[in-house]
Amino acid sequence: MFDFGRELRRWFAGETLGPGQDGLTGGDGALLELLELDLLRAEAKAADITAGRMNVRDRPQRQLEAAVVWREIARRTGDSLALRKAAAYAERAAGGFGREARPRRWAGARCEQALAALTGSSLFGDDGLESAADFAFVEAHRTAGASLPGVLAQAGHAQVTARAAATNADRDEALQAAARFDGPIRALETLARRGVGAAKLLAAAARLDRAECLITCGERLKDADLLRFALEGLDAAGALLDPAYEPLTWARTGVAVGQARTALGDLTGDVGVISDAVSGLVTVLENISRGHSPLDWAHAQLALAAALQALGEAGDHARAFDQALGCYDRALMVLGDAPELPLRACAAHARVSCLVRRAELAADLEMLDEAEASLRVELTLADAGKDPVAWAVRQLSYAQICEARMAMLGECEAHPSAGVALAAALDVFGEHGRRTLADAAARGLERLRFRMARI
Repeated sequence: MFDFGRELRRWFAGETLGPGQDGLTGGDGALLELLELDLLRAEAKAADITAGRMNVRDRPQRQLEAAVVWREIARRTGDSLALRKAAAYAERAAGGFGREARPRRWAGARCEQALAALTGSSLFGDDGLESAADFAFVEAHRTAGASLPGVLAQAGHAQVTARAAATNADRDEALQAAARFDGPIRALETLARRGVGAAKLLAAAARLDRAECLITCGERLKDADLLRFALEGLDAAGALLDPAYEPLTWARTGVAVGQARTALGDLTGDVGVISDAVSGLVTVLENISRGHSPLDWAHAQLALAAALQALGEAGDHARAFDQALGCYDRALMVLGDAPELPLRACAAHARVSCLVRRAELAADLEMLDEAEASLRVELTLADAGKDPVAWAVRQLSYAQICEARMAMLGECEAHPSAGVALAAALDVFGEHGRRTLADAAARGLERLRFRMARI
């Protein structure tokens, strides 16, 4: 899959990037996926040199190209410094182009600013960045119209709407949010047929964004049709991609397919669909390396862990739980390098949940003790002042262990501490707008109240 990427490494292995060179891609963002992380960082440094050169031609364009490279580094690694550099370059590029002087280029720079904001929202959970991104997308679309930047802005606006719908929309609202992608996808695919190189990847990304909205809504609403709609869109996205030339978009699409199949199989009780999810995710991991994109690799490990856990639930297979725990451990090896990412706390919570569920199915208190010991290690990393959401996620895990212990032993003493942990977590999730986690805490409190009423 990565043969062409390895060829790039071989071709340029002995070369140094002097001040007159424009990096390995020559400013073509469509080639960035082929670069492993070390080459991507070299590309970013080359972009810095080019954008800062005294006699550079069209400095705003070079700044925009640098913004794209630094944003890709941030997306793959969760590096907040890289993301700040991307946003700063995009802002300077927009100022250099000027809305009146070069409107389409200005719109492209505004789109890049918005994409940096959306990347920050995805990585760090800052919902305010989505509002800023939406404003930039709307401005860019009004300025650029039906050109590539204008269509990209339209797709970006649809993505922001879909993210909002994913957390609280009903079925009809979810379908309406998904339908907002139809126009931009058609326009991007038309541009791709006309030979606009970037349009192909952008069309696949828009299909992926639409599918992720449908998957989230389908899981939350327990709606199998939404999950099937998502899979149809992902099939269309996959048909556009060649894993030899678009390896990361292909891998992200494969992960989304696995997540959709896992949710559908879990909802319908079809073990075969879950098995297909596991097989597909294994294939993705066979074709993507940790060194190429650490966060994409971690996301694939987490998706495989969830699929294996669902397989264990469906067939009561202890080995599936053990394999899932191995996936969680591998993902946490990567996420341990970025403890500020909310995904780190969520992955740790998912691992504890897997340990708890394995203990419940086996009715094994020693396994539950193992889960509690694992959580205690996580609690030593928690700082409610620096990262309240991560701290609250760990409180949710603690309450889950208490609930499992009560179910296995009928212990009443755990009620107060579990209730305090859930109430504190619910307050934090509500304050920071984490609706999904807040719902989980609220359901835990309701179960606790019900259990206490029966005693």
